[in-house]
Amino acid sequence: MPSFTRADLQAWLRTPLGRRVYELERKLVSQALAQVFGWQLLQIGLWGDDDGLIVEARTQRRCVLTWHGERESGQCSTIRSRTDSLAIASDSIDAVVLPHTLEYEPDPHAILREVERVLSGEGHLLVLGFRPLSSWGVRHLLARDGFPPGLERMIGEGRLKDWLKLLGFEILDTQRYLFTLPWGSSAPSSNSFLERSGRRLWPLFAGGYLLKARKRVYALTPIRPRWKRLRPKVVGSLIEPTTSRRDWGLRTEDSPPKL
Repeated sequence: MPSFTRADLQAWLRTPLGRRVYELERKLVSQALAQVFGWQLLQIGLWGDDDGLIVEARTQRRCVLTWHGERESGQCSTIRSRTDSLAIASDSIDAVVLPHTLEYEPDPHAILREVERVLSGEGHLLVLGFRPLSSWGVRHLLARDGFPPGLERMIGEGRLKDWLKLLGFEILDTQRYLFTLPWGSSAPSSNSFLERSGRRLWPLFAGGYLLKARKRVYALTPIRPRWKRLRPKVVGSLIEPTTSRRDWGLRTEDSPPKL
């Protein structure tokens, strides 16, 4: 279980910097979910206000699984379960959102394996993460308790892509954001010049990324054996026999007599 208290994280998300980061991520997730349809959407890990990240999703139902199993007020359903062993049926979820969940949980591989299990065929996965090779990664290394509070690790998008490909996911898109220093009391909004131009001019300086993937299911097509039909060979006007006299146990001129 994470060693930080949720109150510390929630307090940071209420700071000017935290609020701007959350609003930026909320807009990016909403845009990424615009083309995701289905019956059930699951968010693993609480980030911000209840179901604020997925409130505009187009699925029929939305659920949030919190890190500490605490029930939250809100319009969505909240369930209690271990993240490394989800109490959810296999192939029953149409989309999963991980808002920095892999960076806070002790075993990110177990979470991804469970996500692959519960996702239905062609189901979508959205992952929010901070980039280690950025100013946000430097701030995280310098902070005694991690930055943002309680963050255990930062997972690069290249590393995450490798993990997902091993699980059979197809990477659909990756968006980078947070083109600002993690010091100070403000962060740019999604419509600021830094955010609009940074994705196009200096993507390597981004502090965060949103990765969108899809679970692929490959149908197995049985291959029937092609039986070759043996046809007798025609020599001149005669048909060459397919079985020699020796096969019938008959004596030929070249074969020695049997005693």
